[in-house]
Amino acid sequence: MVFANLTFLYVFLPLNLLGYFALRRTEHRNVLLILFSLAFYAWGEPIWIGLLLCSSTVDYMHGRVIEAKRGTAWAKGAVVSSLVINLGLLGLFKYSQLACVAVNDLLGTSLTAPEQLSLPIGISFYTFQTISYVVDVYRGEVPAQRSFYKFLLFVSLFHQLVAGPIVRYAHIASEIDSRQHSVADVSAGISRFCAGLFKKVCIANVAGQLVLQTLARDSVELSVAEAWFGLLMFSLQIYFDFSGYSDMAIGLGRICGFHYHENFNYPYMARSVREFWQRWHISLGSFFRDYLYIPLGGNRRRPYFNLMIVWALTGLWHGASWNFMFWGLYFGVLIALERLFFGRVLEALPRAVSHVYLVFAVVVGWALFYFEDLDRLHDILRVLFGASNQAWSSPDLTPLIQDNALWLVLAVLLCAPVVPRLREGVAQIGSRYALGPTVMGAALAAINLGMLLIATAMLVGGTYNPFLYFRF
Repeated sequence: MVFANLTFLYVFLPLNLLGYFALRRTEHRNVLLILFSLAFYAWGEPIWIGLLLCSSTVDYMHGRVIEAKRGTAWAKGAVVSSLVINLGLLGLFKYSQLACVAVNDLLGTSLTAPEQLSLPIGISFYTFQTISYVVDVYRGEVPAQRSFYKFLLFVSLFHQLVAGPIVRYAHIASEIDSRQHSVADVSAGISRFCAGLFKKVCIANVAGQLVLQTLARDSVELSVAEAWFGLLMFSLQIYFDFSGYSDMAIGLGRICGFHYHENFNYPYMARSVREFWQRWHISLGSFFRDYLYIPLGGNRRRPYFNLMIVWALTGLWHGASWNFMFWGLYFGVLIALERLFFGRVLEALPRAVSHVYLVFAVVVGWALFYFEDLDRLHDILRVLFGASNQAWSSPDLTPLIQDNALWLVLAVLLCAPVVPRLREGVAQIGSRYALGPTVMGAALAAINLGMLLIATAMLVGGTYNPFLYFRF
């Protein structure tokens, strides 16, 4: 099941919230959330419920062993065991085919991965969540959770189970035991969810259709301008798709009293690649920083080697294909260059110039991300940089832009913090009048309802509704 789905919006979610707020005790609410979370996960692939429960059980037990045997070889062995099991399962389901291809190419063998090994939804996300928990318990940063059902709630919460953010146990441990609910939190959660739904359905899906009309075509049919336009549209699609999902997850958590950390902070407003990745998929970046980069030595020893390892694995986390590793290494090299000297150059340049550099670098990076077929990737890069015989422009592009002009303006505006600043300005004006807060509340409710209705209408009338990050 996905959030941008009529069954979820008008059956699953209302039943979940009605049941949740009908109960009074946190323990009962937690049990209800677990049941709904397992039902949510089972909706798409019920076969993988067993794997989720098994993974949760294994890491719950590892946490208890570490707590009981702290400071001994048993504790260290439990951490190693957890890493081997978790990464082994992730590797088995996600990377078996890639590993077989690599071995076959290297040794001339004919290994094949079992065809029935499909990728369980969300395994990349919940595996990292449970790894972070076990390591944090070992480091003494959090106590082991003694209640299995509370630990299962942490792992399985449907808000963030299948596409993040990657939630640390330490961030919500106290809220699992006891959390406060307020009208302000519920209101903020509803607004955040509706905004995320609008971003996903009304912007990301439209961008995706434009991507299909350009990048899905054979590269010999594309002009240089069409190739760049298609990649710009993919840049918008993947941002609004993933940040929209994160907004919905954060909003749902807020309604239920959980305060998940932000996962995006207007990344396209950055002035460097390094800053971009401090704003994009923040929960993944912080995971690799805290659990891989720093343990490898961080900035203390071999920083650039550590950086390349992290970015190669960041790329492979996104997909079991060589293009993803090249994508990760591409950004790793750019960040290394910015650290060495180019960052100082960017700081000295006018903001507009450094911003153009950022957009150019990221859009080229999305080409590496989008094209899994390396031959097609090679062809599209030749088109992008005018190294092919393709025309520079095409008469088909102008009507495509004209027909979507208003939508394009809206999408570009929403890449900047326009809405928060507008909201702050209106709130300041409204605070000067006695009825200001009431009018503001009514206006916000109307906007939320409008976004919900527009998204619903597009879901009813459309068939194109992918979630890009589900495949990771």
